[in-house]
Amino acid sequence: MASQATTALIILVPEAEALVKAFRDQYDPAAAEGMPAHVTVLYPFKNLEHIGADVVAALHSLFSRHPCFRFALGTLQRFPTVLSLAPHPATPFQALTRAVADRYPETPPYGGAFADGAPHLTIAHVNDAQRLDEVSDAFQRAAGGRLPIRGYAERVWLMAQHAGRWSPQRAFALARMQGP
Repeated sequence: MASQATTALIILVPEAEALVKAFRDQYDPAAAEGMPAHVTVLYPFKNLEHIGADVVAALHSLFSRHPCFRFALGTLQRFPTVLSLAPHPATPFQALTRAVADRYPETPPYGGAFADGAPHLTIAHVNDAQRLDEVSDAFQRAAGGRLPIRGYAERVWLMAQHAGRWSPQRAFALARMQGP
């Protein structure tokens, strides 16, 4: 039977787990479904049934042309219903998103719902503005002196959602940085 699993391309940020996990577990439905702390490259991507050897090879080639990079998560940002940390620099994340979206125009970031799919690591997704303010205040207290979180992106993960649970399917390596 073919899988109708939704997929996402993400960069894991294990360095953030210690700080964001309690908030994500309580306020981010994706965390409750097994999605680890991450910055999204592209969601939704193709249904898993449409990811064959040709797509895997194309993604491997595409990501291998982009270098690994360091980033920091230190700026708290708000969208109408989301509290998140913005990565700096954002440019490498945006370049990866643009590269995948250009290669697969039928899979625009967030289904085309947002003109600017700003890279971010979700801390909370709450539909009540006052409650989101409270979560933001609590997170700022918890984060006291622990920001910025420094990360290193060296691979992009293909994640799939089966029966309400996210699981990793495969990793695509970014190009190793050259130099000393």
